[in-house]
Amino acid sequence: PPAVSQLCLPRRCEVRPGPEFLTRSYLFYTNRLFKALQFYYWDPSCRDPSYSLVIKGKLRLRQASWITRGATEADYHLHKVGIVFHSQRAMREVASRTNQTSGQGCEGFLPPGRSWAPGALYEVLSARTERDCTAALGFAMHELSLLRVERHLQPPAPPQHSGSRLVEELYLGDIHTDWAERLHYRPTGYQRPMQSALHHVHPCPACGIISRADEHHPPVLPARAALPMQLSGSWVSAHCEVRPAVLFLTRFFTFHGNNHTWEGRYYHYSDPLCRQPTFTIYASGHYSQGIPSSKVRGGTELAFKVTQARVTPMDQVTVLMLNASEPGSCGLAGSWSAGLEQDITPTNGCLALGIKLPHTEYELFKTEQDSQERSLLYIGERPTDGSSPDSPDKRPTSYQAPLIQCAAASEEFSNYISLKYVGRKDANGTEALKPLPVAFLLLIALLFLKWD
Repeated sequence: PPAVSQLCLPRRCEVRPGPEFLTRSYLFYTNRLFKALQFYYWDPSCRDPSYSLVIKGKLRLRQASWITRGATEADYHLHKVGIVFHSQRAMREVASRTNQTSGQGCEGFLPPGRSWAPGALYEVLSARTERDCTAALGFAMHELSLLRVERHLQPPAPPQHSGSRLVEELYLGDIHTDWAERLHYRPTGYQRPMQSALHHVHPCPACGIISRADEHHPPVLPARAALPMQLSGSWVSAHCEVRPAVLFLTRFFTFHGNNHTWEGRYYHYSDPLCRQPTFTIYASGHYSQGIPSSKVRGGTELAFKVTQARVTPMDQVTVLMLNASEPGSCGLAGSWSAGLEQDITPTNGCLALGIKLPHTEYELFKTEQDSQERSLLYIGERPTDGSSPDSPDKRPTSYQAPLIQCAAASEEFSNYISLKYVGRKDANGTEALKPLPVAFLLLIALLFLKWD
């Protein structure tokens, strides 16, 4: 189980489904008590605070998760939750929602017309009095029921070359993309990681600001220049990604801006280190001209059409599943072999893998630069229930883990594929495909990390 007995912080302004914009500061004590601060904002740059929550409780680590490999399950108990408003507008909106939606005993939480009191702390949950008025905020701490700690070494940045730096990251459970479900959802994936205040990636301008903040003095993050959407080029996962419903994968995309076509590969694995491949999906199509998002400021709305797809099974379990699929529903029935790619376009996708062709998805994109001036691409978060954003009303309002630009627009997509795989002989003596270690993928992404 992870040893969580320290202050953990995010590296940047976070976007949750809704959208909600926030920063967090979680302090875990050795006696299992914790104090969590959540700071909410009106804007996606976390510069205009709305309100702050101060959460106190107790956390008990249990056992390794039976569902999400590599995770630790935990139980938590909330002792109290307080709220501090940072404007009259915030107080008015929260009071209105609370008085309308909360249960017995919360109607008078904030009397109508009451003026904003700067610095006042209002109690919205108390275990002692059995009062809970948090439902209107969409508040839950189920993220504490699933944890994972990762440690790795950050390579020295030139020109210092002073040696690698230890980085410790805390992954907490994911937040359901449906607001109505988040109060009951038990996570099976993760949010973007929080970093140890002592062992974090350098430089991290936001870390010091957030660590010095409290519920009365919320952090105001440095202004970030808005970047134009520049999709052209190749983008790759920075690490093994974990999604709900026990999915482990890495992604690689190439976008061709001259004709608005795209192609991508999704490498699926059975383990949280992405070392045991199960199958690979290749997909291609075209995308629309982007327009600024009306819901998520700073985001760009696009529509992606998937017209072609191919699948490569990488283990015998997947081969057996595909060969047992209904004839005509996933490629040529009974012809699947490990390491051999097959076109599933003629069968309009693959029912066994949930792929339908042709297919349109309504997406949310954003580009940024990190503290090391590397280009990052954020793509909309997938629905927690496993469905597809196949209509405008299902368009994401939050983002997945960012991809790193690893090649300019002139790089060929096939170059990456030929480097990622090397030939080997399988049990029958035929040539098969074998993924190189995940560190090689990270090297291509210009983020070579030595994992414990």
